[in-house]
Amino acid sequence: MLGLDTATAETAVAVCRDGEPVFERAAGPAENGRPRHAAAVLGEIEAAVVAGGGWDAVGLIAVGAGPGTFTGLRIGIATARALAQARGLPIAPVSSLAALALGIDPGGSAPERPRLALLDARRGEVFGALHRADRGVVWEPFVAAPELIAERIAELPRPPLAAGDGSLRFRAQLEAAGVDVLPDADPAHRMAARHVCALAAGIEPGRPEQVKPIYLRRPDAEVWRERGHRDRPDGRR
Repeated sequence: MLGLDTATAETAVAVCRDGEPVFERAAGPAENGRPRHAAAVLGEIEAAVVAGGGWDAVGLIAVGAGPGTFTGLRIGIATARALAQARGLPIAPVSSLAALALGIDPGGSAPERPRLALLDARRGEVFGALHRADRGVVWEPFVAAPELIAERIAELPRPPLAAGDGSLRFRAQLEAAGVDVLPDADPAHRMAARHVCALAAGIEPGRPEQVKPIYLRRPDAEVWRERGHRDRPDGRR
């Protein structure tokens, strides 16, 4: 199985066989901090496929469908769809937040604690979802300011473990609400494509045209365009 995710600034790719990663790598952003999805994704996929025995050995493509950065999701999903179409392969979209949550406490040392996956959504907000240790969904994917998350956390019977770049950005607010944010160096903060593969193994794959990104909100460019239109005295675009 080939798995990829471009919901974050990294381009995460893996090839798994019988549930175990044969190859896994994540290409980070450029020196200026900007993601390199468009430049990196095909090269990372080719390296993964070669390590896995070539395209003839690939029977399924798994892709993280978001939520995440608008451009990143478009690149990752378009690439996965095009490859599935060209190779005649089934494709399985999974929640990027569910994949992130799967990497929190992989050893199961705190099975009673829910897993809070948080990605930086900009505009002072995060994309988030809450899962049980058995992968069950407690909170469906959402976008919200950390203050609103703190209010919801107060209603939980046990404080969650949190990971993701959104949890690092808002560590102070989250920890004040009782959340245990994993240490900065913990690998759970980074997207792992092997978790995309693990989730895809448990769902029914479909056709490429059925795969749609999970945005949760409108792209920044569209909001800025409307804002600029409203601010112009002549109302022109």
